[in-house]
Amino acid sequence: MRSRPLFGAGTPATLGVMSNPVVDTASTASSTPDSGPAGAPGSAPEIAGARSWLAVTAIAVGTFAVVCTEMLPVGLLTPISHGLHVSDGSTGLAITLAAVVAGFAAPIVLVAAGRVDRRIVLAAMMFVLLAANTISALAPNFATLLVARVLVGTSIGGFWAIGASLPVRLVPARSVGRAAAVIFGGVSVASVVGVPIGTMIGEWAGWRVAFAVMAGLSAAVLITLLLLLPPLPAERAVRPRELTALLRRRTVLTGATGLILLVAGHFGAYTYVRPILEEVGDLGPGPIGGLLLGYGVAGVVGNFVAGAYTGRAPHGTLAVAAGLLACSVAVLALSGSRTPGTVTAMLAWGLAYGAVPVGLQGWLLRSAPDAPEAASAVFVTGFQLAIALGSLLGGAAVDAVATSAVLWCGGVLAAATTLPALAAARRERGRASTARG
Repeated sequence: MRSRPLFGAGTPATLGVMSNPVVDTASTASSTPDSGPAGAPGSAPEIAGARSWLAVTAIAVGTFAVVCTEMLPVGLLTPISHGLHVSDGSTGLAITLAAVVAGFAAPIVLVAAGRVDRRIVLAAMMFVLLAANTISALAPNFATLLVARVLVGTSIGGFWAIGASLPVRLVPARSVGRAAAVIFGGVSVASVVGVPIGTMIGEWAGWRVAFAVMAGLSAAVLITLLLLLPPLPAERAVRPRELTALLRRRTVLTGATGLILLVAGHFGAYTYVRPILEEVGDLGPGPIGGLLLGYGVAGVVGNFVAGAYTGRAPHGTLAVAAGLLACSVAVLALSGSRTPGTVTAMLAWGLAYGAVPVGLQGWLLRSAPDAPEAASAVFVTGFQLAIALGSLLGGAAVDAVATSAVLWCGGVLAAATTLPALAAARRERGRASTARG
């Protein structure tokens, strides 16, 4: 089955190259315009379509679960530090370790999966996440928590890399773009909403209960995936050389560089957002929870706003997001205990970061429309290693300088991303003008 381009009308329709469609020839024919009463209530195509979208939704909830689990320690940094008797900087390793493992797990799981049914692989990754959250909730010491975070990283890398390539196999070609947006929407929403949710649960019932809740969600997603996903056999295995060849493309390498700078800058600061708001903003637990919730809502808005423009201009969208993010963390650093400035900066920060995954996704998919699974692995690896790098540098800055230092470091890295993004946007406009001329 061929699919329409996800980003831009001029992108070659080759997203389906990695696998055959799930539906058979007969069912595919029945869904074409001349196939008869496909839209009749209760007809087979309508039922199959509903099941397909339920499967897409299940994968989206799965991506939400893995990314939410990854981000959970950010909002629980202080309680975890106190509960396990370690410093805030050391607790930041819970983020760093999961991200490093996820970065390596994405290509390794993709290659190791070979021809294994993708449904089985996704279910296995969700089982690993269930085990990781259970261990985290019961962890008697910090070392045990780090073991759990290794499992979290494995689940993130494997689930995200494979799940992102499945829309073309679950829905008709005309709906591939919408299905991809739903699945990646789980990532975007978790990135901006996961921390506030974890913070609120942690404040109400303790940080261990927050991980227990995520274990329950993981179990529910595991059952849902097994019930709703159809068999998804792989047509061929992804080879390591495909991943290295992709990085030799200039546009992919530039996009990956911008990804690392921007995401590292963001997470270098955001990993320590709670102590920043406590020390710099002089805020208590209640206001912090509400402020992070506002950040999350702004991030969801940013995600959908960016989605409206990324298809036409992914580079420009990313440049705007990076510039706004750099400005917002600088304002937060300068606001001190002035609450209006802190609130404005946090909302702007959420709005900016909500647009980041969408813009980066659009950039890499437009750069490699013929290799979606490989591009997805590059995206996940770069994203996760950037999280690890940012969290590591942020922890060093917190322990060696001051908590507020991570804001300035993050702002500089985010600002640096605007330059290649603006240059790519200008090149894209030039090519478009030449094509029109």
